Amino acid sequence: MSEVVVVTTSYNALAEVYEWLISDAKLAPAEFAASFDDVLSLLPSNAHVLDCSCGTGQLAVGLAGLGMQVVATDASEAMVRRTAELSEEFRAPVRTVRADWQELPDHFDDDTFDMVFCVGNSLHHAVGARGRVAALESMSRLLRRGGRLVLTSRTWELVRARGSRLDISDRLVRRNGRNAVVVYRWEIASHWEEEHHIEIAVAQVDAAGSVLVRSELLSCWPYRYDELAAELHQVGLRTERSTYNPEAENYMVVASKV
Repeated sequence: MSEVVVVTTSYNALAEVYEWLISDAKLAPAEFAASFDDVLSLLPSNAHVLDCSCGTGQLAVGLAGLGMQVVATDASEAMVRRTAELSEEFRAPVRTVRADWQELPDHFDDDTFDMVFCVGNSLHHAVGARGRVAALESMSRLLRRGGRLVLTSRTWELVRARGSRLDISDRLVRRNGRNAVVVYRWEIASHWEEEHHIEIAVAQVDAAGSVLVRSELLSCWPYRYDELAAELHQVGLRTERSTYNPEAENYMVVASKV
């Protein structure tokens, strides 16, 4: 029997302030979905789409607004709740399910979806190479033959090269009538395969000057681009497109099920 690798990151504390971590361009559901127009043009009408690691639901709601049949999943109960609330606010039908990657086959039949999204730099929360392959295998199983996985990632080669550090935003982010400063604290381990940590803090400042801080320490296991490409191939996915650039902060990979 294969060993089950459990992801320890929850995001339950950050879920309440997650909008401060989303860029202006991705805050509106329609605009976030539009950023994937190139890959969405490959879909049939009324496509079945899964947004796993859905966060607070901007992409899922944006896709549903385009007429797609959308399911949104996340390992965090709080994130799933917020996605359901956003779906109701926009009157966009999205089915929400709390599930981590390895639980996906317990909820959905194989060959169910035309496209699976795994965006927002989420895959690094899978525990090491074994957990990452298990997550990718679950996503691959749910795709129909010819269906596509759309995945975005940090360029971890750059992150590790910069070492442990404190990144403090140089501007206030305004959401819901409140300003906040966002702080990232990076704990970079000595070796790639070791557990790394990112602590994210959102310090909200009101008009009277009082500060409310919400923070969470997140575990992550980084990977090289070449490792990801090999693991996609291992689970039956063929890379069709990649924006990987060793000098860029993030990249997108589109891989089809063969």
